[in-house]
Amino acid sequence: MPYASANDAEIYFTDSGGPGPALILSHGFLMDSSMFDKQREHLAQGNRILQYDARGHGATREYSTHTDFDYWDQAADLLAVLDAAGVDQASVGGMSQGGFIALRAALLAPSRVRSLILIATTACSSTTEESTGYKALFESWMSDLPLRPIAESLAHQLIGGTSHDQEFWIERWMTSDRNRIRPSARCLMDRDSLVHRLGEINCPVTIIRGEDDQSFRRAHAELLHHALVNSTGIEEIPGAGHAVNWTHSEPVNVAIESFLRQTNQRLDNFTPR
Repeated sequence: MPYASANDAEIYFTDSGGPGPALILSHGFLMDSSMFDKQREHLAQGNRILQYDARGHGATREYSTHTDFDYWDQAADLLAVLDAAGVDQASVGGMSQGGFIALRAALLAPSRVRSLILIATTACSSTTEESTGYKALFESWMSDLPLRPIAESLAHQLIGGTSHDQEFWIERWMTSDRNRIRPSARCLMDRDSLVHRLGEINCPVTIIRGEDDQSFRRAHAELLHHALVNSTGIEEIPGAGHAVNWTHSEPVNVAIESFLRQTNQRLDNFTPR
């Protein structure tokens, strides 16, 4: 299995290969790179798709489970995956916490980020109310309480869709190390705001959200759209919740494919003055 060496971690990733433009996909909190399998299946024919497991998730290996990190560190992890894959520049897609990482990657290394696909995400820090809710959730998650009721309640908000959509992730959570998420949880709760820096990002951007997303409301998407100078707009998927690319993959795939095709054509035909 391929791994990228990063500070205090080995980042697991997969690479579809092929000669097409590269697209790296960064998953949401408590999920893993498989949440983008439906996008890879649809897009790999014309694009080189990279998927990876963030710290604290999936097959990525941390040297210490007690080491704190933030989303800037995780943006560096994303760039390390590009290095390991031999990719100089890629479009970057991120869902929820993956969007936090994608935005920071664009600020850390603008020449390496060809375009951004922001799915169900925000540039804001946690509000006091959100932090209180996160803290209660994580205290329960890492306690000795039965996990199944906690997981089922969380899946309704975090995944949305049908019980079948949710059960895939519930089963994964039930067999996971409940304490492994501790540093990732602190990272989520303590994230800094990027609102004041969004104007620095100049690459093309598309924003995708589920109409019924309860984690990040439409106002979060509108803030991104108005602050990012090359945003092409907001694609809102009717009837979808937070994990829109998982539960409503077909319209999301069409939106991503259209954005990449138009963006790649425009960038490939651009001639600097």
